[in-house]
Amino acid sequence: MRPHPAPASAPRTCRALPGETTLAAQLGVGRSTVREAIRQLAGRGVLATRQGSGVFVTALEAPEDWDAVLRRADIVAVIEARTAIETEAAALAATRRTATDLRAIRRALDGRRAHASGVEAHVDADTAFHRSIVVAAHNPILLELFDGFTPRLRQAMVEMLRLRRDDGGQADDDRHALLADAVAARDPARAAAESRSHLADLAKTLG
Repeated sequence: MRPHPAPASAPRTCRALPGETTLAAQLGVGRSTVREAIRQLAGRGVLATRQGSGVFVTALEAPEDWDAVLRRADIVAVIEARTAIETEAAALAATRRTATDLRAIRRALDGRRAHASGVEAHVDADTAFHRSIVVAAHNPILLELFDGFTPRLRQAMVEMLRLRRDDGGQADDDRHALLADAVAARDPARAAAESRSHLADLAKTLG
């Protein structure tokens, strides 16, 4: 996500913020990103939402700058979109995968382990693993959605690892192995649950 300037006029305590549409235009991001950023800042006591009145600044200084909060909000939006695509793909993969698909998934899992260090290499290997699951779903629309989404996904995941400063270690690797095992076992409910749980955990680390 590109750096963005703070809103044009510096907020004062109890001053109302512009509406979502205006803020989105000022910051050069989507309304969903602004909405998530407001939610996060409200949780930190920087903003307060008053029904029927709008959003107000309640602290003079935010614990993080606007750009950091917006990056985090954008990543959360990407994770939500991933959940919609990948949870269904995991269930379908468990039902439809072939022996060739399973070998590709196992190779991608090994590749992910081999690139545990280095942010961009790890993100590329992780994306390849998740793509192998989507391929195994044998649904061209889901694959088209995933491939079209990949540049945004890659950018967000790189930002996420830089914010987290770790890749989740062995626990994260175990979660991916459990997903692969569920697909191998032809258990669509477990595959979907593993995918959803993994992505929910990612979102929680950014809260």
